[in-house]
Amino acid sequence: MSRRQITWVLHWTAALSLLFLLSVDDRIYGGLAWVFIVAGGAMVLLWLGLGVQNGPGPVLTGPLRVAHPWLSRAMYVLLGWAALSLGMASLGHMLPGPHPRTLLLALGGASMGHAIFHLWRHTALRDGALRRITPRPLHRYL
Repeated sequence: MSRRQITWVLHWTAALSLLFLLSVDDRIYGGLAWVFIVAGGAMVLLWLGLGVQNGPGPVLTGPLRVAHPWLSRAMYVLLGWAALSLGMASLGHMLPGPHPRTLLLALGGASMGHAIFHLWRHTALRDGALRRITPRPLHRYL
C-alpha cells in the first residue's frame, strides 16, 4: 500500500469517525472512539515521521500560499491533541486543558474550514485538490 493510499484511508476513517462522534452523546462513544484515536494518531505519526504530503500547489498564490503549510500543521496538531485527549479519557485519565468533547468540536469546526478551502481550491483554482484525497471511482463526479 502506498503512502498516498494509507493517507487516504486514515483521512477518511478519521473524518467519518469524527462526524459520528460529534453526532452522538459522549457517554456512548464506545469502540468508535478507538477507531478515531487510532486513525488520528496514525495520521499524526505519519506526519511527524515523513512530513506533510500535501502542498499549496502552483496555482495558490499570495497569503494563502504562505499560510497553507502552517494551517496544515495546525490541523495535525489539533487532530493529535483531540485523539490523545480522547484516548486518555477513554482509559480513565483526563488530560489538563479542554475536555475531549470540546477538542472534537474544535476539530470538527476546523475540518469544515479545511473542506470548504479545498472545495474552493478545486472549483475556483481548478487545481485538482479534491482528486488527491477522493477515491478514483469518484473522480468522474468532480
